Amino acid sequence: MISPQFIRQVTLRREKVGSFGHYPFSLPAIRSLEHIALHPGVTFLVGENGSGKSTLLEAIAVSLGFNAEGGSRNFRFSTRSTHSPLHEYLRIIRGCERPRDGFFLRAESFYNVATEIEKLDAAPSDSAPLRDAYGGRSLHEQSHGESFLSLVMHRFRGHGVYILDEPESALSPQRQLTVLSRIHDLVREGSQFLIATHSPILMAYPDACIYQCGADGISRIAYEETEHFQVTRDFLSNPARMLQILLHRDASQ
Repeated sequence: MISPQFIRQVTLRREKVGSFGHYPFSLPAIRSLEHIALHPGVTFLVGENGSGKSTLLEAIAVSLGFNAEGGSRNFRFSTRSTHSPLHEYLRIIRGCERPRDGFFLRAESFYNVATEIEKLDAAPSDSAPLRDAYGGRSLHEQSHGESFLSLVMHRFRGHGVYILDEPESALSPQRQLTVLSRIHDLVREGSQFLIATHSPILMAYPDACIYQCGADGISRIAYEETEHFQVTRDFLSNPARMLQILLHRDASQ
C-alpha cells in the first residue's frame, strides 16, 4: 500500500560506505543507522551535541533538493561549503503525493538566507519583492527571534515538507508555544515536519515520533523518557535543590 505522506522512510545505503571509522559515518547517529520511518505529521531528532542529529537532518534536506545552507528548493547560493557527503548515501522513500511547498531552516545559517533574500530583491524584476512572502519586512530589520517567527508564520504555506534544525535557538518559551501552534495548523493542512531540537516544549507535540540519537545509535523514544523532559521536570520541580547541588559542591572535589 502506497502511503499518502510525502516522506515515508530514510535509509542509509550501508553497502556504499567504505568505512564507518571516518566522519560523518563515525557519528553515533550514523554508524548504526539502517533506516528510520518518518511520521506523516511530525518527527523529531533529539540528542546531545555531537550525536549527529543535525548532520543527518542536513543530509536528508540536501537529498530532497534543498540548499545546504537553508531556504527553499529555489535557493542555490553558497557562502561556504561545509556540508558532509552523507546525502549521497541516503535513499529517500517517498509517498504517492508531492508537496506544494517546502523549506529548510538552519538556525546557524539563517542570516545567510536573509542576506540572499535581500540580494534577490535588489536585482531588477517585474515580480513582487521576495520579502513579501516573509511578512513584507526585511528579515535583517527584525530580531533573530522575530525573523524566525516571520518565516514560520508567513512563508510556510501548507501542504509542504518543512525541515527545521534547532528552530528554538532564537525563540523565547512563549514564542516556542506560538510556533508549536503554527506547526499544528500546518499539519492539519497536510504538512510534514522533520525537526532536530533540544526544546522540551516543541517535542511535546502530541503523537509525534521522537528518535533519540545517542551513543548506541538511533532509537525511538517516548517524550517522557527523553533527557530533555526529565532534566527540565526535575529542575522546575525543585530549582533550589538543583542549584544547591550544582553551585555548592564540596570544594575538595
